[in-house]
Amino acid sequence: MQFEGDRMLDVVSNEEIIQEARRRLLQGPWDYLVGGSESETTLRRNRQAFDRIAFRPRILVDVSEIDPSTTFMGHALRIPAILAPIGGMQALHPEGAAAGAKGAGDFGIMQTVSSVTQPALEVTAAAGSGAKIFQLYVNGDEQWTRDILARVKVAGYTELALTVDVARGSRRERPMVTRYARAASPTTGDRDFRAALTWDTMDMIREIGGLPFILKGVQTAEDAEIAVQHGVDAIWVSNHGGRQIDHGLGSMDTLPEIVAAVNGRARIIVDGGVQRGTDILKALALGADVVALGRLQGWGLAADGANGIVRMLEILEDELISAMGLIGITKIDQLTARHVCKTDAIVTPAHEMSSWVNMGIDRIK
Repeated sequence: MQFEGDRMLDVVSNEEIIQEARRRLLQGPWDYLVGGSESETTLRRNRQAFDRIAFRPRILVDVSEIDPSTTFMGHALRIPAILAPIGGMQALHPEGAAAGAKGAGDFGIMQTVSSVTQPALEVTAAAGSGAKIFQLYVNGDEQWTRDILARVKVAGYTELALTVDVARGSRRERPMVTRYARAASPTTGDRDFRAALTWDTMDMIREIGGLPFILKGVQTAEDAEIAVQHGVDAIWVSNHGGRQIDHGLGSMDTLPEIVAAVNGRARIIVDGGVQRGTDILKALALGADVVALGRLQGWGLAADGANGIVRMLEILEDELISAMGLIGITKIDQLTARHVCKTDAIVTPAHEMSSWVNMGIDRIK
């Protein structure tokens, strides 16, 4: 892999970015980034859920000019994707979340900043252009929440996302068996507060935040309905990338029932196993407004900081444009559920990098 200035040259596939990330990361941070909980069944189901969706391409459509851009919550996006929050980004690259901010801004999408990463939320907000979502883990009492959200508003974050699938800590055994301990962030407090969260707590946080509000970690139609009744602006369909409850459904398996329950009353984000431009189209065809990128972002960050994230997104955009043309659409709003159908999953076992057939899991160990 060659580097020149602020460009990654000769990188033609995101599998090369993953390989570079593996070369640069020690075993502990690598295991933290790629692993899931316990048996990693949920992690694999995230990919299997995408693999069970097939395209129904339309032909003889003029696709000489394709525009993959969209808007989300009033913000222009170069492609229908945002960066998901990642805790402890400083373990993947010295610039941490600040590199994510720069990469997202330089490319033209939104970043979601974790409340448990470095540098400080103010430093991250100033590091890159473009709109930013602040993701909150509740690690303190009401006053702790008021203090951090006051900082969030002053720093200029445009939306607030509350993560609610972390009531208890999960057993992420890959880093556990290597005894890897991720460094805490400046905003880390008492995790026990997360176990006591209720819908009433969520209402309080939403009111304190005073920003467009996103509920992250919704996995059922029942909870999506309650969230909409509580005035949530956006539903984030997520199983934490397979890192919380094991033996859950893949996010794309839960997406249709949540879309039906929401029925247009809130915007919808989905994450979990998004690895290709075709994955973006599948998610949007089934009702998501945007996808969120977690591990892909982490691999780009580890490979070359902000430059690695930008190159990862450029490749994803190229895949997206190619797929749009091949199914017969030129704009994102032309995509419908009729462009996809359910099919059998492929026989090849799914894992966290199974979208790249030239790179088996053994080749990067």
